[in-house]
Amino acid sequence: MSATLKATYGSLPKVTRGKFTVLKGDPKGKTFLYTNNKSVFIRDVEDFAKCDVYTDHAKDTTVAAYAPSGNYICSGDITGNVRIWDTTQKDHLLKYEYPCIGGAIKDIAWSPDSKRIVVVGEGRESFAKVFLWDSGSTVGNLNGSHSATINCVDYKPTRPFRICTGSEDRTVGFHEGPPFKFKHLNSEPTNFVNCIGYAPSGDFFIAGSADGKLCLYDGKEGNLVAEIVDPALKKAHSGGIYGLSWSDDSKFILTASGDKSCKIWNIEDKSLQTVFEMGSNLEDQQLGCLWMGDNLLSVSLSGNINYLDRNNPSTPSRIIKGHYKNISAVAASSSHKKIYSASFDGRIVSWAENGQGSYFKGKGHENHIPFMQVVGDELVTCSLQDEMRFTPLDTEEYGDDKISFDSQPKRFGAGKDGLLIVAFEQQHHVVIVRNKKVVHTVKVPYEPTSASVHIGQDEVAVGSKRGDVYIYKLDQDTLEEKTQISGEKQEVIDLAYSPDGGWLAVASDRKIFCFQKIDYKEITKDFWTHNAKITSIAWSQDSKHIASSSLDTNIRISCPNNPKAKNLIEAAHPKSSVTSVAWYDNDTLVSVGHDCCVRLWNISPL
Repeated sequence: MSATLKATYGSLPKVTRGKFTVLKGDPKGKTFLYTNNKSVFIRDVEDFAKCDVYTDHAKDTTVAAYAPSGNYICSGDITGNVRIWDTTQKDHLLKYEYPCIGGAIKDIAWSPDSKRIVVVGEGRESFAKVFLWDSGSTVGNLNGSHSATINCVDYKPTRPFRICTGSEDRTVGFHEGPPFKFKHLNSEPTNFVNCIGYAPSGDFFIAGSADGKLCLYDGKEGNLVAEIVDPALKKAHSGGIYGLSWSDDSKFILTASGDKSCKIWNIEDKSLQTVFEMGSNLEDQQLGCLWMGDNLLSVSLSGNINYLDRNNPSTPSRIIKGHYKNISAVAASSSHKKIYSASFDGRIVSWAENGQGSYFKGKGHENHIPFMQVVGDELVTCSLQDEMRFTPLDTEEYGDDKISFDSQPKRFGAGKDGLLIVAFEQQHHVVIVRNKKVVHTVKVPYEPTSASVHIGQDEVAVGSKRGDVYIYKLDQDTLEEKTQISGEKQEVIDLAYSPDGGWLAVASDRKIFCFQKIDYKEITKDFWTHNAKITSIAWSQDSKHIASSSLDTNIRISCPNNPKAKNLIEAAHPKSSVTSVAWYDNDTLVSVGHDCCVRLWNISPL
């Protein structure tokens, strides 16, 4: 058996209110970069489904930038380390790694010949370093110019070379070289300088700050040329400026602001050309932007990546949607041709086959969704709000169909005719739900953790925290205990009857046990194991395979008819726990994890 990665639906950029988000473009204009958690994401600017992920950082990443040659990427993390790695090979081999400053790196810029790199950030003894890419040797000293964290930096793309910096000390720094040395400071901003950038021609550079000011400077001497303003505001934006990006011809600049707008400015006459009003909600604040050829991108506080349309400024031409918080659950419906994923912030994303994501509409869950399942034509979800919701898949719009409980539902099993069996660990209850109403509650002498309904609708399996599995007879919405399967005194994380009713799979701690339904005889022994706690299990529709996910980053595919045969997808979500798996069809498995990615796998039979 083999498993091959079919597609990755990538995370959105990490976003924080009041903090800028950095997007960097490929010199060839085909891909762009951003970071989240320990990963660097390389997104195709045209195809949503094409997303490459670099995962070799040990700590959370903060920014990444292409070398002008396009052959390497330099990425930085929260500890002040940078890694320089290859872009031409699939494995992204590491070329060099250097410790640069003592705190989080905020921005990175390359020299136009791809030989020098300048990094800036929080630091301890220093806030910046400029060095040779292949040796790490310093090329001058940028320290002494600023007295606080340096947020942004850029390298003049033409000779004579210069470096400009923007800091939280409310100044713009200017440096000459190489070797680089401090020349002077500009103090026009009255708040943090969040973004800075040289025009491709090198004639000017521009700085945007948290006071809404946009200041244009001479590229060679670093002196103020003009402050660019919106006549109606007496400054560029009414909110802080968090991103700016030049057009390829150096004639225009795109800015992104916390006032929920993006703007295009004509540099020649310093005039406002286009305003993109992005909405009125808090999540419509704009935290970054990128101008790549004909594509103008911006990042919202929601994490969305917007493709701005100059011909229709009121509406983006398309939007990349997804998750930027850890994904906790996944479900799939081949009949609707959709995949559904849920994250710790309560967001549910519906994924089309082309990788285009959309959000469920209306007001739904507001926090962690640990479990969900497609039941008929509805998505049934449970959350830490002590409630269960039923959302139609045709409309993908939250309604009033929900059940509020006295405690948190752990997991549930679904049957036919509106039947759900819900496990409540805290209250020691097993609850029967029929047609979205609680019809019976059973008090049990153990802590239920999971449940599954047999396809015959006459039997229910309930897992317990102490490791035992209880088999109940289901008769007219009541439960009568039939037998008990003694476990290994480890919590039953998940359990599931196979779709054909012939098997019962039980996940307990690191092991999966499979029992024949006819006599509940175990056939797996010690063959199906993980290196860390299992998080979920899922049967294929034909009952031939069972997939399991784990905190060990791996996915295991097992076959009850051939217990010794196995397929291990190692590092399915590299350096990230795999939180849930679901089968889209008999040949396609979907997995999600703490890397905020959805991955699709082609599975061949065992």
